[in-house]
Amino acid sequence: MQSLVLVLGLAFVFLGLVGVVMAFSSSPESSGVARSLAAVEAIQAAPDSMRRELDAPFSERVTRPLLANLTALGRRFTPNDASARLRRKLDLAGNPQDWDSDRILALKMLGMLVGAGLGVLLPLLGGNVGWAILFGIGLAALGFFLPNLVLYQKAYDRSQRIQRELPDALDLLVISVESGLGFDAALAQVARNTEGPLAEEFFRVLQEMQLGTGRSDAMRALADRTDVVDLRGFITAMVQADAFGIPIANVLRIQAREMRTRRSQRAEETAQKIPVKILFPLIFCILPSLFIVILGPAAIQIMTSFSGF
Repeated sequence: MQSLVLVLGLAFVFLGLVGVVMAFSSSPESSGVARSLAAVEAIQAAPDSMRRELDAPFSERVTRPLLANLTALGRRFTPNDASARLRRKLDLAGNPQDWDSDRILALKMLGMLVGAGLGVLLPLLGGNVGWAILFGIGLAALGFFLPNLVLYQKAYDRSQRIQRELPDALDLLVISVESGLGFDAALAQVARNTEGPLAEEFFRVLQEMQLGTGRSDAMRALADRTDVVDLRGFITAMVQADAFGIPIANVLRIQAREMRTRRSQRAEETAQKIPVKILFPLIFCILPSLFIVILGPAAIQIMTSFSGF
């Protein structure tokens, strides 16, 4: 009996050693290397079309088809003139890099789908179907119109900056023309010595004139790319002066004086709006805090005094 137990013990010890050796021999690293080699061999054995598709970058394999499908879906949910209106908004925003009407349509649809999914999923986790429907519709609408809001804000900021930079640019333009430079050379001087969207637009006007576009047509195209009233007035005056042969220096001097006057008027108007704008924060934010700080201790003392009766 003892010999049988000894033999069984030795057998179990032997089997344990064999198991340990096999475990070390089939380590995760070796199995991982084997899987990698098998994957490489499978790729090499695949057809050429599949290999070219796998070698393509992620943007061409996934991102570009996804954007194309979203763009096609967006065109179904938007009017026929939506692309033209988006191009107009892009011109007002300065045509940001990598922004076009197709990408905006794709982002609108992506925002709508993501917003609807989040709006439905989050309330459903709490078991409320009514809130899920309400949040789904609300966030879907928000995601659909969010690219339009971003584009509108960029166009508004750009227009405001052009309006602020225009008087200084006209002053520099007057100085350049009165020093003996032609209008085109003076415009190039202003574009080189200033920064911002107005300088970019002046550079574009010069490039269009170098490509053969007439000065009046290039200036009118600049007016079409912006909604700044002062810049449109300046361009109209310059086009009329060019058409009727009026000296450019006199027109520029008058326009610069008018721009400075309008800037002063806008500053005065903004200063007079301050009391009205500060009224609501004063009533709803500042005065309640003052009442709490001033009357709070007195109210606590009164409550403490009357609590004994």
